[in-house]
Amino acid sequence: MAKKISVSSLQNAEYEGWITKQGGSWKSWKRRWLVLSGNSLFYFKTRKDQDITGVITLNPQSSIRRDDKNKKSKYCFAVVNADEAKGRVFVMYPDSEKEMNEWMKNLNNAIKSKGGGGGGAGAGAAKPAGFSEPAQVSTQATNIPAAGQPDRQETSSDQLEGVRARLDAAKNAVPWLHVEESKILEFWQIWGESIPPQDEITEGSIIFDVAVSADMEKLSWRCSGPQGIFIQKMVDFFWNVGAPETEIDRLNDVGALINPVQIGSWIDMSAKGGMDGGWFFPVDVPLKFALEACDAGDSADKVANWAEHNQVQCTSVGRDMGAAPPRQTELKFLIGSSNIEEQLEKVYSAYEEFGIPLSDDVLPLINQHWQDINPLTLSIITSSEGFVRLGLIVPHPTPAAVEALCPLVGANTRLLSEFQQCLGVDGPEYVEFQHLVPGFGYGVYKEGFDIVFHYKVGEETGKQAG
Repeated sequence: MAKKISVSSLQNAEYEGWITKQGGSWKSWKRRWLVLSGNSLFYFKTRKDQDITGVITLNPQSSIRRDDKNKKSKYCFAVVNADEAKGRVFVMYPDSEKEMNEWMKNLNNAIKSKGGGGGGAGAGAAKPAGFSEPAQVSTQATNIPAAGQPDRQETSSDQLEGVRARLDAAKNAVPWLHVEESKILEFWQIWGESIPPQDEITEGSIIFDVAVSADMEKLSWRCSGPQGIFIQKMVDFFWNVGAPETEIDRLNDVGALINPVQIGSWIDMSAKGGMDGGWFFPVDVPLKFALEACDAGDSADKVANWAEHNQVQCTSVGRDMGAAPPRQTELKFLIGSSNIEEQLEKVYSAYEEFGIPLSDDVLPLINQHWQDINPLTLSIITSSEGFVRLGLIVPHPTPAAVEALCPLVGANTRLLSEFQQCLGVDGPEYVEFQHLVPGFGYGVYKEGFDIVFHYKVGEETGKQAG
């Protein structure tokens, strides 16, 4: 076992102090206590930590350069290690110009003591890439498209403006969102401001989705895009709404492990004042990595056993960032079988193993309205206190199916139709048969059986350079 390195064990350090440090491809900023000792730059979460969070090893080819064009701080500088092709660039900033100068001087001295030439403000720029925490994770981000994502086409400026305008129109079509001085509307506004604007979309596109319960009493808003342009605004959003630092650390740890090409944030709200938010990675994820986002407990163990036995693919992982536990983690599994009978057999095994009922109305409706069905998806939400929710997601419901489903939960199809028109879509992309376990509605979300429609609202693609 490797010997632990504590802050107190580095008493003869050349320099130390607080630094706000950026990851590599995972570009979130974290405040760390940095200690320069010999040719090693150790970083810790606090000044009293008993072991390091990470270490940057300087070598003779390393260099230090100013990064004064970085919008995060005017005191930014970068530690550039020799092999820039592998993305070993670490961007950081202290609290003052004096500290920045001291850091750069001491770091250059450490490099020169190892026989290197050091560097300064004139050193060439390098592209940050790869994770810096944890050290054992591969530093190369992949360019594999997110699973299940269609080929994207460039969108005109008029269409770009239209996506967010349609979201706003749909919000205004919800009667209970008209209350003045609504905390929910304030929450929606803060979330909206965390989405990168058009002029910051330098790669890929931003995708907007909305889910609404058939009775219009619950809404979920989701937005996802390339990790590089999305991560910092997303983390800032969680800080702004009071997410615990431990959960932001969890986001960073799981992100470093998976290194997803696409990431996203979501918010939930209900007519009874429910508000929640969190993150998700809409990419194929190895099961062992997805389970790292879950809190340990019986429900996570059961999911692992079920998924391994049924050989299903995890296509998304996400977690809530609310202020109070228990934390909830959502895993989505594509039920990859050649026919509906085999798919439903796997679905039923999940409901049985997890001890959650499946409404008697579901199977007859599937048989009646879905003939050549595409693969089903199962949404599983776990917590340290047990299963929270199980949802069977069925693609491409027909208008006749929507008409048949709404009466099951006392829904007004007219309100749903108006909402769809505001979104500018012809109909839902998916219907989800949900069951929220009693005790997890907290008086603001409907418990038991419910029907939720998922809509693909649109994409925004920025103007490409050149």
